Amino acid sequence: MSIVLMLRLCAMLVLAVGGWQLGKALPAWLPAGAPTGGVGYYQWLMAAVCGALGFVAAPAVTIIPYRTLRTRLLHMPARALLMGVVGVLIGLVIAALLALPLSLLPGLLGDVLPFVAAVVLASVAATTMVLRDRDILALLGLVVSRDVVRRKRSVVLLDTSVIIDGRIADICQTGFIQGTMIVPHVVLEELRHIADSADVLRRNRGRRGLEILNRLQKADGALLEISEVDVPEIRDVDGKLVRLAQDLDCPIITNDYNLNRVAELQGVRVLNINELANAVKAVVLPGETLHVRIIQEGKEAGQGVGYLDDGTMIVVEDGRRYMDSDVEVVVTRVLQTVAGRMIFGQPQNGRR
Repeated sequence: MSIVLMLRLCAMLVLAVGGWQLGKALPAWLPAGAPTGGVGYYQWLMAAVCGALGFVAAPAVTIIPYRTLRTRLLHMPARALLMGVVGVLIGLVIAALLALPLSLLPGLLGDVLPFVAAVVLASVAATTMVLRDRDILALLGLVVSRDVVRRKRSVVLLDTSVIIDGRIADICQTGFIQGTMIVPHVVLEELRHIADSADVLRRNRGRRGLEILNRLQKADGALLEISEVDVPEIRDVDGKLVRLAQDLDCPIITNDYNLNRVAELQGVRVLNINELANAVKAVVLPGETLHVRIIQEGKEAGQGVGYLDDGTMIVVEDGRRYMDSDVEVVVTRVLQTVAGRMIFGQPQNGRR
């Protein structure tokens, strides 16, 4: 016999007994002259109604609340759970101090208000302790501040796009990333799913991401950790990353524009590899001379296009005639766009 059926039968039995007792007292409450329906009529009627109600409603008042409470407790940090219990105790102590004066109130107020005060004060105290747990413990000197925790163990979250991009491995070798890089299990699963894709391009990108992770695990000085922590109530990967970043109080390293915007809106710091690449590009001012190789035609007539060593595009006016040749170019203007930096110039001394 299943647990659900046992609960239904127990609830049915308890409520049927209660309904029987209620049916026994019911005729006394009926107005004079009301039909009685025979001996035991109301007892059997109320027992049947209450028993049926207990059988149907038993899971809704037992199993469903239990599962909901169990899920919340599993995902609630131990500190928050402890602070909630402390809050309930503090609320009950305050309610006990108020119980005596409240019970002296006349009539129904004196009977009801002590219980209402206990429920309200316990709820408010528990909620306050859970929501402000870190501040309260820091005030009491039982925990250190967030800045100290961050200095003790600095962590960053890596998302799928930055792993596939691959430049994170080179950045780690330079030592610019301090602390531990955490790859949530959901990101690893997304990489595996991409690596198993039927599309050749997606499959190659996924395999490249897995290779980058393997390279980071073997690299000296790079601390990489695969985390099994999950946020089951959130389905999309970006949402899970943002929630984990909030829980860990750490930034996210990403190249994903949408994740960047969503994270910033929710107060999560974002480290964007593309923004870093643009920031470290050499500063070029109008009037400077650059050595460029023209490799393709520009959009406008006569233009030639080349690239600097850092990947910056340089458009050379009247540079088409220097196709596949090196030329000295004088910078005329620098344009910063969403896609990156573009440099415009013109040949200085002709073909070399």
